[in-house]
Amino acid sequence: MKIDIHNHFYPARFLDKLEKEGSAVGISVERDEWKRPVIVQKGNRVVTITPPMNDTSKRLEDMDEAGFDVQVLTLSAPSVDVFPIDLAEDLARVVNDEIAEICRDRPERFMAFATLPFSDPDRTVRELERCVDDLGFKGACIGSNINGMTLDDNRLYPFYERITDYDLPIHIHPRAPRDKETYRDYRLGPMIGFEMELCVAVVRLVMGGVMDRYPKIKFIVSHLGGAIPYLAERVENCYEAYPECQENIAGPAKEVLKRFYYDTVSFFEPALMCAYAFAGAGRMILGSDYPHVIGDIREALTSIDALKIPEEEKEMIYSGNLLGLMHVGK
Repeated sequence: MKIDIHNHFYPARFLDKLEKEGSAVGISVERDEWKRPVIVQKGNRVVTITPPMNDTSKRLEDMDEAGFDVQVLTLSAPSVDVFPIDLAEDLARVVNDEIAEICRDRPERFMAFATLPFSDPDRTVRELERCVDDLGFKGACIGSNINGMTLDDNRLYPFYERITDYDLPIHIHPRAPRDKETYRDYRLGPMIGFEMELCVAVVRLVMGGVMDRYPKIKFIVSHLGGAIPYLAERVENCYEAYPECQENIAGPAKEVLKRFYYDTVSFFEPALMCAYAFAGAGRMILGSDYPHVIGDIREALTSIDALKIPEEEKEMIYSGNLLGLMHVGK
């Protein structure tokens, strides 16, 4: 079985709300140079909308052609927490209900991770409980920052505690970089800015003590962790050299980094093998970034198939690791 953890889906009711009310929070739907609709957040192009982003029939056709059995649907970026909290909570429910309907219609092809209003801890936990207990969702998606709030912020602790109680995973998806000016030209945001955001998010979860505070927490990081496998030794060197890097964690930083799971949205053999050498096949999870214009649903599979690793390890990456995290088939 081949399951896609990292893809982009935008429920129709959410897109409609963005067009009607997005201007109040600096979001607009514009056209790029090739006349494609683009969601723009405070001047930063966040995502180009392609037809399969809310067309499940086309999505299923592409999944069948590429060889994917299942996709985990969720809302990535922009998410609901860019809106005032009352609207954010309502939108989260709208998004989760629409995705739940799709999963009920085609349970053999779709599963779901929750979209949550992270700017309010109580509402976050309440919606998580509804999604897991009532809708049957198998995890949650969180941004690399929440309107600038970092992932080691203690306002997120109630969410971390509750999802750890459920023993379900959290998928970290990059959000628009907080430093907009650096990444404004040449589409530097999606090119490298998102990857830097992921690096910052992961290292803050380590150095901020979240991984020590919640030893059973399960994070899946997009894009092979940004550059985390490549930079792991440097992170470790800084942990050993600087006292402030040791304040909140008990053990070597490099070993804590190996506790994360890394989705395979890279498609580049040297990068994939770097993650494989660092964390092992048991910490890699299949992703496509479909139908993002820089994703590739076909190469997501062919890039793993071409790796010179044992077939049983490929099966772990394709679905075994994720099914274990979600407690499916046990």
